[in-house]
Amino acid sequence: MTAVAQSPEELTVEHVVTRAPVSRAQRLGAGISLIVLGLVTIWRFAINGHHDQDATLRFGALNAENVPVLHLPAVPVAWVAGILTVLLGVVWLVAPRRRWFGPFMGAGIFLSVVALICWLASASSFAFVDVVGLLSSTIALAVPLILGALCGVMCERSAVINVAIEGQMLAGAWTAALFGSLMGITAGVLAGALAGALLGSMLAVFAIRYLVNQVVLGVVLNVFAAGLTGFFYDVFMQPHTDTLNSTPLMEPHKIPLLGDIPVIGPLFFDTYSIVYLTYVLIVVVDVWLFRTRWGLRTRAVGEHPKAADTVGIRVLAMRYRNVIIGGAIAGIGGSYFIFQVGQFQKNITSGQGFIALAALIFGRWSPRGAVAASLLFGFASAMQVVLSINAPAIPSAFVAMVPYVATILAVAGLVGKVRAPAADGEPYVKE
Repeated sequence: MTAVAQSPEELTVEHVVTRAPVSRAQRLGAGISLIVLGLVTIWRFAINGHHDQDATLRFGALNAENVPVLHLPAVPVAWVAGILTVLLGVVWLVAPRRRWFGPFMGAGIFLSVVALICWLASASSFAFVDVVGLLSSTIALAVPLILGALCGVMCERSAVINVAIEGQMLAGAWTAALFGSLMGITAGVLAGALAGALLGSMLAVFAIRYLVNQVVLGVVLNVFAAGLTGFFYDVFMQPHTDTLNSTPLMEPHKIPLLGDIPVIGPLFFDTYSIVYLTYVLIVVVDVWLFRTRWGLRTRAVGEHPKAADTVGIRVLAMRYRNVIIGGAIAGIGGSYFIFQVGQFQKNITSGQGFIALAALIFGRWSPRGAVAASLLFGFASAMQVVLSINAPAIPSAFVAMVPYVATILAVAGLVGKVRAPAADGEPYVKE
């Protein structure tokens, strides 16, 4: 019998790629995490919940008209959410599938969050929970994290470790405050992007041209940005606050028709222009990375630069361009802080760049994963504020700690192996 050779077009993915089995650490880590999460949900929100009290979920502000209102029995919802989460963990332990990991973990977290919100809404001090307001706060708090994480995606997919996201955001914030005070919001945002790009170019030159250790370089750039912006603040801004450090506040802009859609409209289409810009950047970076020739070359440079060089890709030029563009995105993230508060303060970013770096790792170096992780951090911050005011029985610091613990578990490989681009952090010297 003569074997018939298959053409490349006839080969399917199954012929080329063998899906790696779920590791023991991932199976046990994810399964046990889901079971523990479900048991905690049952214990805190079902057994010790507010019995005989319904949860009122309002999908709009108190003074808004025609707002959907949902009444749910809080304790039964907690029982159902907890039991389903435990079942998800058991199913994962018994028959794990790699493609189920994301949906299982997402479903477990979602069910527990629903139980938590219903528990809050049924508390005696609560008349209702404004779900849209809570989600709007989540998006607002996540925007700088998303922009910082997208910066990290641009850099680290090109194999340049960017620990300097915090410094790039801080430089963008100071420059946005200066130019925003002199020439308005648009000029401030553009100036913030330019400042981030300049700091990104410093990262690129020292990491790519002079082969400086990229982690150490990132720390040095963070200290440099903090010191420089603090010095300029003391010398220029503080003595002339009215003229050099007094920016207009950004006003929300409602998109006609889309902004009038119930629930979705106030959440996504009645917000600040920089948030709309963030939506665009999310789509652009995702499409750029996975649907364009530039993105294919970027991933090749990050995974196997020598092979990329062999086929004619300019490895160093690709890295320069992507790192500088990433710095500009981080600079826009820094300017977001300014136009929310109206002036620059020392270390105004408060470590958000490092949290964005954690979101990048937790999101597995992909734009979608980084956005999801940033939203998780933003939701935890929004819930921290709500709990500190209305539910002192649960320490708000515990809620704020949850996404960080999840990040540690992810990095440790307990809930799934996290693999950076193969050449990440490795300088490339052309032979």
